[in-house]
Amino acid sequence: MEQYQSDSLSAAQTAAIRRSLTSGRGALSRRSMLRAGGVGALTLGGLAGLSACGIPPAKREGNGPASIDVSAKEKSVAFSNWTEYMDVSEDEKSRPTLDAFRKRTGITVKYTEDINDNVEFFGKIKPQLAAGQDTGRDLICVTDWLAARIIRLGWAQKLDPANLPNAYANLSPQFRRPDWDPGRSYSYPWTGISTVIAYNVKATGGKKVDSVTQLLDDPALKGRVGFLTEMRDSVGMTLLDMGKDPGHFTDADYDAAIGRLQKGVDKKQIRRFTGNDYTSDLDKGDLAACLAWAGDIIQLQADNPDIRYAIPSAGYITSTDNLLVPAQARHKTNAEKLIDYYYELPVAAQLAAYINYVCPVDGVKDELAKIDPELAANTLILPDKAMAAKSRAFRSLSSAEETAYEEKFAKLIGA
Repeated sequence: MEQYQSDSLSAAQTAAIRRSLTSGRGALSRRSMLRAGGVGALTLGGLAGLSACGIPPAKREGNGPASIDVSAKEKSVAFSNWTEYMDVSEDEKSRPTLDAFRKRTGITVKYTEDINDNVEFFGKIKPQLAAGQDTGRDLICVTDWLAARIIRLGWAQKLDPANLPNAYANLSPQFRRPDWDPGRSYSYPWTGISTVIAYNVKATGGKKVDSVTQLLDDPALKGRVGFLTEMRDSVGMTLLDMGKDPGHFTDADYDAAIGRLQKGVDKKQIRRFTGNDYTSDLDKGDLAACLAWAGDIIQLQADNPDIRYAIPSAGYITSTDNLLVPAQARHKTNAEKLIDYYYELPVAAQLAAYINYVCPVDGVKDELAKIDPELAANTLILPDKAMAAKSRAFRSLSSAEETAYEEKFAKLIGA
């Protein structure tokens, strides 16, 4: 059993989280990110939630008394999620898919948009998890690196496949076996977040930009290229371009990728490393091309026909936001029924049509086409087989690896 003390954060890791929360993926406000800007300021309490030490982890499934599940008696489930991550009616007074779930099952969902960033949210629930207590939440949605941490510490309940027939059958193959939860024993993805290449065709003079090599070496793009301040995205995409698998790389591979990016900095090919603020520069053409998140591109293209994207032949990085049942949650079966409900094809389509992120549900295209044919044809929402085959996840890191890697990346980007 890994001790919680050994899972504390280094100064480099803390700095990386600060970047993520202020301008990176952690600052995204989901569907409204371009209109409303970032949310979720970094709090001291949130950082303490990840860096506190000396608190023993809860026991893993099977190592102690099982949580008491009162789902049969209490027809309710408490679900904590990110803002703008659930469909709402046109008058914004109801949540259609949640209402339909209640009418069908009789289970009332207490839905709370209380996740503004992973660190802050973990700070809220850590004391109860560490003490082996109920957090008051039956279902939570957290990004893959935090999901991995919670599972590793023994703070997530193992899911019952008997309650998840749709989820088991319909989960897209590209999301089935993350190295931190092989076979999805503890988690199911809510959405995927893809990192691809975006470019302003007006700024490139009509030229297509479709590789990291082109970003780093094309003299026509010099001084107008952007990479991301998220280490896993920028280094992961560079590793792929170098023929390395981000899921199985060595220290030497990582150093080579950092060196490749450093050359781009030294010769001033790279204008700057950005968080989600790259969107305005790309829109104006100050950045001709950059690494970008798929959710941004869909919204940028709605207002600017010059914004294009490309999937490198070498592949692209995908991360996920994931559903977990916390340890000691009292309505585990009800939570599993809710997870499974969102893997039914019509329901998954309704959700995808609203939030516009990568849908992890396989076979949903026909249902989404009934709602919006253009969205159903958009491979940033529904990757086709060719695109899905190019998707790669950045492997899980040990605490020592993360410290060393973030220190090197911080030096590269001048953080």
